[in-house]
Amino acid sequence: MKIYIGSLNPTKIDSVKQIFAEDEVIGVEAQSKVAAQPFSDEETLEGAINRARECAALKKSDIGVGLEGGVMEIEDEWYLCNWGALVDQKENVYKASGARIPLPEEIKKGLQTGRELGELIDVYTEKTDVRKCEGTIGVFTNGLVQREEMFGHVVKLLRGQWLYDQ
Repeated sequence: MKIYIGSLNPTKIDSVKQIFAEDEVIGVEAQSKVAAQPFSDEETLEGAINRARECAALKKSDIGVGLEGGVMEIEDEWYLCNWGALVDQKENVYKASGARIPLPEEIKKGLQTGRELGELIDVYTEKTDVRKCEGTIGVFTNGLVQREEMFGHVVKLLRGQWLYDQ
């Protein structure tokens, strides 16, 4: 099979490659059509679905995958969230979410000023492109969970649902 993932981010591409190891996985630029920093489960999921649909619509792929990271709020605490979507050529849409962890107050305050999490975490860690490496999840789990692993779990959930329907 040929699978397009709506991202050029190596951690997202690698998470799909690990779960679809026997298939050809290709990263392509796809638009989320949501804010650069999604601020709810709904918006984050919408971005993932939009990316997956765009990839599936290319007709060169058997499956389109969209993975989106965002933040969401529960009782005045802000959490990291992530969503994925898989769209097949029959236009079936499969959805899954993954790990959530609370974000420190310093990050929450930065998000409230309109800054993106990727930018904030780079400043917070004094690193560059954390989103292309361990990700925010890696930083706040002390490296026990990496971004690729987090998205890999979401991709497993997507593939499992899709295989169940076959």
